[in-house]
Amino acid sequence: MRRAGLLAGITVLVWLPLLAACSGEAAGPGSSDPFDGTVRIGATVSETGKFSMEGKDTRQGYDTWLTWVNEVYGGIRVGDQRYRAEIVYHDDESDADTAGRLTQRLIDEDGVDFLLGPYSSGLTTGTSAIAEASNVLMVEGSGASDALFERGFQNLFFVATIASDYTGSSIEALAARGARTAVVAHEDTLFATAVAQGAVRHLEANGIEVLAVEAYPEGIQDVSALMTKSRDLDPDVFIGGGHYNDAVLFVNSATEVGFEPGGMLITVGPSNPRLVEELGSDVDGVLGPTQWEPSMAYEGPYFGSAADYSAYYQSLWGEAPVYQAASATAAALALHLAIEAAGSTDTGAVRAALRALSADTFYGPISFDERGVNVSKPMGTIQVQDGEIVVVAPDAAATAALQYPYGEGG
Repeated sequence: MRRAGLLAGITVLVWLPLLAACSGEAAGPGSSDPFDGTVRIGATVSETGKFSMEGKDTRQGYDTWLTWVNEVYGGIRVGDQRYRAEIVYHDDESDADTAGRLTQRLIDEDGVDFLLGPYSSGLTTGTSAIAEASNVLMVEGSGASDALFERGFQNLFFVATIASDYTGSSIEALAARGARTAVVAHEDTLFATAVAQGAVRHLEANGIEVLAVEAYPEGIQDVSALMTKSRDLDPDVFIGGGHYNDAVLFVNSATEVGFEPGGMLITVGPSNPRLVEELGSDVDGVLGPTQWEPSMAYEGPYFGSAADYSAYYQSLWGEAPVYQAASATAAALALHLAIEAAGSTDTGAVRAALRALSADTFYGPISFDERGVNVSKPMGTIQVQDGEIVVVAPDAAATAALQYPYGEGG
């Protein structure tokens, strides 16, 4: 789709996701729309519970694709017909058992043709197993744990970078700046453990000594003891693995106990403008991996460039997209492209099309290996500098120089 066509449609598109948000069930245009049929897709999203912030971004990402495909692109092209896309949503309450139960409901009662993934590796573990057992394809952008793709599943596809490589570009950049020691702390969950294990591997490969690896329980509310221990070890770099709430705890506690490492790398949170708004100058200098940023030089024929996608997203939601939203849109787009390539909604045909997919997109290149993992897209690194989120690695994507130790320039 040419950019002119994309922008021309912006003013008439806002109603669809708003209508979906009000319905609480399904999103899609009315029966009067000129489509030949419907592709019904299901997703559980965390509208409540500890992942509610990420769940909101995930749903907005899915609904961005939904609005675009129906109102701008003209529906999913299946052979010589155009099909309306519909997404049926249920709130999984950030709970794995609830997500599993609702995924079964999507398949058995709601009659969905395909699934889009929930937020987090923990929720994706069970929901993808149900999809596999039911022979329903699931395409997702946030269940990043390596363990998800070591089960030999044939129906799970992941558009983002896998967890063990989350910190690769960050650690390489820090090592190049002279970092020599590190402490790693992580939530004792599937995703965070995979990130931490990958971080240790990348640290050792880059000649950085690992002084300690500390696991803490899920749902922790006080990390002061952990941060005090880390402070006393005096590492050059602190690496914290968890989710958004963990980032808040790490930054606040480091300030309270006077822990000021040369670099602080937190796996989820720093790329989200809400964290900067919430913590202010305390988050300056903090680094974070990012699957995607609007400034990255990615583009494709469907949403245009990363910047074009960002502008379109903002026109719908009144806020800039974080990478969780972009990942969700990319997952839906990958499924859409595979359906078109297959010329069918048959599970086997679409699965084969996903395995053969090679697409340049606003999110980066997408192509899947035999595990269902996108092996074409590198991970980026951002740093908060004077309240601004800037890309500092890899060099090809950087918009600013990494400051390490922070405050001493690039």
